[in-house]
Amino acid sequence: MRDHIPVVVQGSGRRVRRAGAAGVLWAAAELTVTVGVVVLLLVVHQVWWTNRQAVAAAHEQVRALERAWGDGPPGHGAGAVPTALPGPTSGPTSGPGAGSGSDSVSGPAAGPAASPSGGPAGTAPRRDGAYAVLRIPRLGLVVPVAQGIDKRAVLDKGYAGHYPGTAGPGERGNFALAGHRNTHGEPFRRIDRLRAGDELIVDVRGRRHTYVVGKVLPETTERDTGVIAPVPRSVVKPGYGYDEPGAYITLTTCTPEYSSKYRLVVWGTLRS
Repeated sequence: MRDHIPVVVQGSGRRVRRAGAAGVLWAAAELTVTVGVVVLLLVVHQVWWTNRQAVAAAHEQVRALERAWGDGPPGHGAGAVPTALPGPTSGPTSGPGAGSGSDSVSGPAAGPAASPSGGPAGTAPRRDGAYAVLRIPRLGLVVPVAQGIDKRAVLDKGYAGHYPGTAGPGERGNFALAGHRNTHGEPFRRIDRLRAGDELIVDVRGRRHTYVVGKVLPETTERDTGVIAPVPRSVVKPGYGYDEPGAYITLTTCTPEYSSKYRLVVWGTLRS
């Protein structure tokens, strides 16, 4: 009977090691692709889907306001006009949380309690509730205006947020608004295209207030509270702003796009 002599195949261990390394690389590649797909889906959700949701909801809110105001054209409706803000917004109005990443300027309220309409006494709108409509013909923009600049309760809905403590529409002082530049409806994405003479129209039940763009501050810090003062003037770049009391409107948003590092500011004055 012949003895079985084991056959040694040289290099088999090397092939096993190579196969193991290839498996690890393949698993790493699959994980990378999976993570990439998840990140892509998150980006699509944030940049595209949230925009669709916010725009649709904001447009429905505009229609709801117009239905509540009646069928007549803005400026000719009837009914009580809200006058008093019911207190501070539900979100922060000062400190890092108020401005950082929310397209607004952070700091204390810029003036005395505001009247949203400047009209006769009536029932005040609820906190964070939409009470007006901002129209910018040059941009084809129609967006509801709500009290406060809370990110979740106001800005993420695709609304323009009315800074607490600033003047109401049509009033002397500074009617100051914040809005997203990107995502969540991004109503203020194109305000960098506004030029002197462009109209900014604010409709409140029974009243229409038309402002005319006068000046643009391309970039300032989120702490530049001077831009929403009753007489708006940048405290960071004092060459930008106004010197005389009047009836102003201020639009603030983040700049550059897809960043919250700085603020872009557009100012207008009430057409007499």
